[in-house]
Parts: sequence; structure tokens; C-alpha cells
Amino acid sequence: MHGTIISAPEVTNISRHGFWLLVGNEELLLPFEQLPWFRSATVEQITHVERPSRDHLYWPSLDVDLAVDSIRHPEAFPLVSRR
Repeated sequence: MHGTIISAPEVTNISRHGFWLLVGNEELLLPFEQLPWFRSATVEQITHVERPSRDHLYWPSLDVDLAVDSIRHPEAFPLVSRR
């Protein structure tokens, strides 16, 4: 039995405020203000993102896991880094 094909996520832009991530056919903004562990990451670390499942993103070199819904609706996920 074959699994569902999941396209790889792609970072489309990085600015001083955050970065844009293409997930499937949706482009999402990940602001550094809400996700500060990306602020000091290198371009290589930010762009090395995996999608182990439809709703899960993982940055192995940063050891950061995020649910796609936590990016879409950050108000529903109040736990953020206090770094």
C-alpha cells in the first residue's frame, strides 16, 4: 500500500521580519517575532525543512517541529518560545 504523496515545503523568501514557506499550494508567513528560534538561524538552516506528514514540518538542523495549523492560526497555540 502506498502513502499519500506530500510535496516538499519550500522557503520562497526571507526578510528581517520572517520568512515565507510554500506548503502544498499555500504560502505561509513565519514571523521571527512569534518564532524567535529562527531569527539567528542561517539561510541553510531555515531552508532545510522537511514535511514528515501533511500537518507536520521539521527543521532538523534546528530541531524545531511545528504543526502547520500552528502557523495558520497562532492564536490557537499560545505556547511560544520565551527566548
